[in-house]
Amino acid sequence: MSDNDAALQSSPHVRFGLELRRSRRARQWSQVELGKRMGYTGAFVSYLERAKRAPTREVAVKADEVFETGQKFYELWRKYTRAALLEGFPEFADAEAKCRRLRTVGLIIVPGLFQTPAYAAALASAAVRRGAITRTEADERTEYLAVRQELLNQKAPPVLHAVLEEGCLHRAIGGPQVMAEQLCHLEELAQRPNITIQVAPFSLGENLTFTLPVVLLDLPDHSVVGYAESIAKGHLERSRAAVTAWSREYDHLLVEALPRAPSLALIRKARKEIQP
Repeated sequence: MSDNDAALQSSPHVRFGLELRRSRRARQWSQVELGKRMGYTGAFVSYLERAKRAPTREVAVKADEVFETGQKFYELWRKYTRAALLEGFPEFADAEAKCRRLRTVGLIIVPGLFQTPAYAAALASAAVRRGAITRTEADERTEYLAVRQELLNQKAPPVLHAVLEEGCLHRAIGGPQVMAEQLCHLEELAQRPNITIQVAPFSLGENLTFTLPVVLLDLPDHSVVGYAESIAKGHLERSRAAVTAWSREYDHLLVEALPRAPSLALIRKARKEIQP
């Protein structure tokens, strides 16, 4: 079986290694020489080519630089990391990356786009300790989150609106220091002109319109899609009737939630209670 045939039938992890080896041989470089050009050892290159080591974003970017391949290795890395994600999530992430407006509801934890690296790592590490995912999968998920968060720093970022249930501010993910940094990050994000953060206080009780986290995305073609997750998988909702119903419930929640300034004050208060 040729390298190309094997690549078509193998995982993204293996395809990355096969493409790295193919590109290296085309330049007639040894593994040691390629390693020097990329800033790694020849042994590390060997591990990558044989799929014994997981590629990282840094490795992919360096490979593209060395081979002058645009974003070919970067895209292979993205496919590799996406393989470890919840079923249905990669489709949502594609839509998220090109959205013009994003509306989200955060329940229990802060939504991914707004998480600090330490907060995200704490959540991933907890899943590893429970045996829900492997350490490699945890690393892949946190690396992929960093890629998603590049959306926030685009030259023309989308309009973002998040409603966070008050419990998100008080559940000490990662301990006091990590949580204080997370709340500080929310304060900073809330002051950006394209980002609105509102808090749904505990006093809403049964008037909290969502019992599961939901995301609504306005796409460039003027369509709107929704995304929600169960324990087993994620689902990108395209039905106009369903998305319209979700949008209506979201609008109700905006009316019931605290306005922008009081929400920011509550976030600050929660941070000061953790870290005076």
